[in-house]
Amino acid sequence: MKALVISGGGSKGAFAGGVAQYLIEELDRDYDIFIGTSTGSLLVSHLALKKIEKIKSVYTSVNNHSIFNVCPFIVNQKHGGQNIAIHHINVLINFIRGSKTFGESHNLLKLIRKTITESDFNELKESSKEIAVTVSNLSLNQVEYKTLKDFTYKEFTEWIWISCNYTPFMTLVKKYGCEYADGGLGNMVPIEEAINRGATEVDAIILQTEVLQYNRMPSRNPFSLMTNMFTFMLDRIESQNIKIGKHVASHHNAIINFYYTPTILTTNSLIFNKEKMTQWWQSGYDFARFKNQEVSQLED
Repeated sequence: MKALVISGGGSKGAFAGGVAQYLIEELDRDYDIFIGTSTGSLLVSHLALKKIEKIKSVYTSVNNHSIFNVCPFIVNQKHGGQNIAIHHINVLINFIRGSKTFGESHNLLKLIRKTITESDFNELKESSKEIAVTVSNLSLNQVEYKTLKDFTYKEFTEWIWISCNYTPFMTLVKKYGCEYADGGLGNMVPIEEAINRGATEVDAIILQTEVLQYNRMPSRNPFSLMTNMFTFMLDRIESQNIKIGKHVASHHNAIINFYYTPTILTTNSLIFNKEKMTQWWQSGYDFARFKNQEVSQLED
């Protein structure tokens, strides 16, 4: 059984889309299992349906307004780079409303339901494909995997949304008496879960360079400090997930094909820039082609 696993990574998900497009369309990879975390969860349903152009159009046209109905930060252009600062008015209004987070991402839920139709969902439910998304149950202190065939259309699209909710910047969701947040807080790269579900070969798209090769710029304000801290923690979680995945694979005689980003795409994946994401999609496609051509030459 073959599995496609896509890590979390916010706007960098565009790169994963390009990689997956090459694997599915050019190499004709037929996956039995699709598991995504955070931005990866947005991709897996479309990839399972092979409706790649549809999800590509979303990733190459989305902006911050597409995600946030209450955006907690302002993006400033300085010295050729993008810096974020807290949007004091939006955050204050959100707290006055009784929210537990700086921002709200209900626009993303609307976008998910606009791009994944009930017809798409029913087609997947009737297929043999297994589609799952990763969520973090903060109340029970555990990671959970929500499989499409276990839920209704509205329930599963909500789980996709929850998997992407990077708290405390995005919505914290309460379901069944528990608080849920971004799956990446618990498992950025669910390789182990794919193998536990029976995968013998896993294509894992990691939205990070294989070796961390940069020093972060000094934090300019409390908001950028917080994003830097969360990114640091998620990088450590991702590293551990990969080590565990390799260990489990070795005990199950499973093969893992890794697709890391060859360069640093961005140091802030909460910024959704249409031009950059369009470039990243093409970069992912080109990288997957180069990597597989290189492997073919070595085998010859």
